[in-house]
Amino acid sequence: MAGFRSLARQVRDPQSDLALRRYSLRKCLERFAPYGHRATWDHLCSRAGFGPEDRSPDPARLVAALDELEAARAVWLAYEEGFARRRRREKHDGLRRPGSVDDWHRCTWGGRGVAWCDDPGVHPSAPLADVLRKLIDALEREPGAACPVCGDAALEWRYGLAHEPSSGPVCTSCGIVVPAPVLSPEAERHARMRHSRPLVSA
Repeated sequence: MAGFRSLARQVRDPQSDLALRRYSLRKCLERFAPYGHRATWDHLCSRAGFGPEDRSPDPARLVAALDELEAARAVWLAYEEGFARRRRREKHDGLRRPGSVDDWHRCTWGGRGVAWCDDPGVHPSAPLADVLRKLIDALEREPGAACPVCGDAALEWRYGLAHEPSSGPVCTSCGIVVPAPVLSPEAERHARMRHSRPLVSA
């Protein structure tokens, strides 16, 4: 199975068939997709200027989308390296029980669904790397009362999410499922008061 770097080389290869280059970019999202596969694809297409269903996009636009994805992946890999160093230190010091950030991190290993967007059409518009930096900054400071990406405090607890955990606080502005460790208990309570349950068909 091809890795992210190998797929990225295929996307950039001007000698490759355009359909293969597009396919390789989609395959990159199986290795790294911060919003989830469909939402990340929608985001990259929108930012690079081609349609999600466009089978023959401008190669330069494909590469622009890949550039953005790679920049975000570099941010995330640096975070994961720091996270691993911290856990090694903690274990060395006898702290074996993981905290809430560790629980969250376990659900996002490899960068899939870091800032999960359950609705593929609703996601932050800023560059992926900027979004991840804001999220990481929030994970490394005291919990707050708002979405770490857009700053909106209008969070709504939603059930039946297509990700683990299957319920959580969703930012009604930018669409991400806000990681529990970045929210104060009071902010989480407010989000739970504004909840929506999935419709149950008769």
